[in-house]
Amino acid sequence: MTETEKYSIDNLPDLKNLRAINYANIPDDQRPRVRSIGVLTSGGDAPGMNATIRAVVRAGINNGIRVFGITRGFHGLWKGEFDEITTRQVSETLQRGGTFLMTARSKTFETPEGVVKGAKMCNVFGVEALVVIGGDGSFKAARDLARIGLPVICLPGTIDNDIASTEYTIGYDTAMNTAMEAIDKLRDTASSHERCSVIEVMGRHAGYIALNVGIATGAEVVLIPEHKYDLDRDVIRTILDGRNMGKRHYVVIVAEGAAKATDIAEQIEKATGIESRPTILGHLQRGGSPTLRDRTMASLMGIHAVECISQGLLNRIIVLKQGAIADVDVEEGLQMEKTIPEIDLQRSRLLK
Repeated sequence: MTETEKYSIDNLPDLKNLRAINYANIPDDQRPRVRSIGVLTSGGDAPGMNATIRAVVRAGINNGIRVFGITRGFHGLWKGEFDEITTRQVSETLQRGGTFLMTARSKTFETPEGVVKGAKMCNVFGVEALVVIGGDGSFKAARDLARIGLPVICLPGTIDNDIASTEYTIGYDTAMNTAMEAIDKLRDTASSHERCSVIEVMGRHAGYIALNVGIATGAEVVLIPEHKYDLDRDVIRTILDGRNMGKRHYVVIVAEGAAKATDIAEQIEKATGIESRPTILGHLQRGGSPTLRDRTMASLMGIHAVECISQGLLNRIIVLKQGAIADVDVEEGLQMEKTIPEIDLQRSRLLK
């Protein structure tokens, strides 16, 4: 009897007191041999998700593993939206943005009832392990499934690059390039009108896009959620100093979790008299054909995921570590922390 079979609505697990099996501690000959897997994309979409699915499907089938696509993320898992995928079905997906499996945010897995039902739905379709492509929230849902006995593999797919266990997340490079191209165009018009352009980029809890795009576009000011800022010192004074040195246009980049572009633009114009215009790039950053880096990282990470499955090395997060693709235990990975050092923000200011 599997872990999921022993639980019922009257006998639900206390998920906080459970731990997913660390298969790295189990001898190779005692690890499970997985014959069928499910793959889903969850949370916000990211360029390169299709390339990841494609890699998982083709590598899986080449290793004798049946692959089921689960539509609409964990919501579809809960509802039983499973369909077996062939190698032909993932043709012409490598270059496409978004996710053809679609994605949705779901609160069903925030309860033990939802977790147990999701695991039992995998049992119904004969799915022995689940591949989850998404961010931290998706990984936590996957971990809960692993805690009640459904093996999982997690692949980092989010434009925010905010997953602590990995140096890189699929979609990040494309999102940065999309933002950079938009900001370059906004600087052109800001220069023509001698304006200050305040641009809001994605990053509710992480400023990686804002910081690196700020460096790439020569922004005068970058505001990120990891570090508090002083409006007068870090924004107004910086712009006034620039004007006194002869600058006639300015770019301010704001991560959505640090401030609102509309508020910052209003405060700049009020304090300096410089005409300021806010622009919110929003979901533009999630779309578009993935860059070369996202396509290759997605493909290689997807292959590594299947290699782990074939070896019975389950309950892992696939990561980029010191420039190489590796894997870490899902419980350990979700306990890690990641932040932007103050020195990185200071260095960006040297280039304004």
